[in-house]
Amino acid sequence: MSNKEHRLGVSEASLVVRHLKLEPVDPDTMQHVLAEIDEIYGLDAVSFDEKTQVLNIAYDAARICLDCIEEVLEKHKVQMSHDWWTNFKEGYYRFFDQNIKDNMNAKPMGCHGGVRGTKPRR
Repeated sequence: MSNKEHRLGVSEASLVVRHLKLEPVDPDTMQHVLAEIDEIYGLDAVSFDEKTQVLNIAYDAARICLDCIEEVLEKHKVQMSHDWWTNFKEGYYRFFDQNIKDNMNAKPMGCHGGVRGTKPRR
């Protein structure tokens, strides 16, 4: 476990980091996008590399998902790159985020509940 303090609403257990390549975008528009994304509850960090056109985000996947980020991008008419690698990563990110959400509410498996007819150890 890291000693780094996270923002309110972010648990280290479900923290994920995503890197999304975007189509070329105006720097002024990107500043508005970053400011709006930064206000989402459950987001830990957001940055944009103008040289590579990559949006870097860290968020709690149990609270938000990639769809929340994409809504902001669509609102400002910013598109993700249409190359096969970005499409592949987007699908993987969605699968992984959903898996984290599903596992947060799942009942643990195993014999931790005790065996019938025996008393729990103390």
